Amino acid sequence: MILTVCLSPCIDVNIEVESLAVGMSHKIINKRTFFTGKALNVAMGISRLNAEVFSTGFMYEDNGNLFEQELHREGVPYKFVWCKGRVRENYKFIDHKSMLTEIDDISPEVSIEKQEELIALVGRLSKNCEAAVLSGGLAKGMSPQYYGRILNALPAHVKKIVDTEGERLFSALETGVDLIKPNIEELERTLKRSIKTQGEMLSACKELIDRGAKRVLLSLGKKGAIITDGKRSLYSKSVNVAMNSTVGAGDGMVAAAAQALVKGGSLEDILKCGVAAGTAAVTSPDSISFGKEKYLEILSTLTVKEI
Repeated sequence: MILTVCLSPCIDVNIEVESLAVGMSHKIINKRTFFTGKALNVAMGISRLNAEVFSTGFMYEDNGNLFEQELHREGVPYKFVWCKGRVRENYKFIDHKSMLTEIDDISPEVSIEKQEELIALVGRLSKNCEAAVLSGGLAKGMSPQYYGRILNALPAHVKKIVDTEGERLFSALETGVDLIKPNIEELERTLKRSIKTQGEMLSACKELIDRGAKRVLLSLGKKGAIITDGKRSLYSKSVNVAMNSTVGAGDGMVAAAAQALVKGGSLEDILKCGVAAGTAAVTSPDSISFGKEKYLEILSTLTVKEI
């Protein structure tokens, strides 16, 4: 079983309008609401692969029941640490020029007592797990070092999979991590430099391996992904699909890659599964995850080359 830990759930409200102008009234053309959080999205993806998963993390009393309903629909069992307040709501406005305007809410604060409660809960829940996924941001005021504290609560046999950036990632790497999945932008922000060429990408991944990652799965968006363990480096190109939404694409990649890792998959397996799930996710406009049938269809077409 795979345990996923969500430290900062959110409600994403995607609103399509004809145009967007400050001080004007606007009529909504289309509206989609997603009950999300990176590790929750990962859990849903793992469930759609018919694999065993369990989700935990922080949840908030005022509107957390909406997330419970979503997880029930997706067949994901869970146990949260409940906190006072509301889950933050992020608004994304898309106009007819395909311009995206985002308004991100502030995350509620989580007390020290609740932070300690989650660490203890992760320690208990992970005893019978094969892997744990920790991804996303932190609640307001939390230290980046909390990532390392969560991961140190895991038993030695549990594989660690992390999807975050910056100081949170560095804190995680200090504990030793089996797989990390940055994208190019996250890699640049983490290492504070521009990364353009393939050589620069591999050099940056090697730097993270030297810091404690066993494998780096680097997402290149619609171009596919690279995976390296510092000795071998592989590339898989994504297939051309109708891109309906990028919501949850990276989390789909983590879900399938995590399942491949747990099953003892090779670098090739982890790479192909990750690319297939990430690609399948962008074809699903009304979902934050991917359909298994589309995933398997894309997986069967992918090839891998050594770089």
